[in-house]
Amino acid sequence: MIYVTKNITFSASHRLYNPNWTHDKNEEVFDKCNNPNGHGHNYILEVTIEGIPNLETGYVIDLKKLKKIMMENIEKHVDHKHLNYDVPFLKGIIPTVENIAVVFWQQLENKIEDGKLFKIKLYETDSSYVEYFGEPIEIKTFDNL
Repeated sequence: MIYVTKNITFSASHRLYNPNWTHDKNEEVFDKCNNPNGHGHNYILEVTIEGIPNLETGYVIDLKKLKKIMMENIEKHVDHKHLNYDVPFLKGIIPTVENIAVVFWQQLENKIEDGKLFKIKLYETDSSYVEYFGEPIEIKTFDNL
């Protein structure tokens, strides 16, 4: 099996808070990430596709095609946006890097025609990232978030 990875970058802001908690509990759990006006990150999204190279092209997936899928289904929706308010597919979800990775997987999984989506790696900072391999995970949504 061969694994092919493409990355894109985007900048976005978010606020981490649980609307069912008190102000003090949100401060205790989310600290400075609970800033009412949000805070920003320069994210790096890596998408890895697994497969066997096509005998005619030698590609598992054409990286130009993968980049286009990533741009159309993720980047154009989140770049320079506030993830709590501006992104319909994140509505009502606490936008932790973990939850964002799961939702990004959902946005991409049925768009890959060549190979199979293997992994999403999402960097929130240079030293903090999450890896997600598509296992079913429940994400709580809030009507008042």
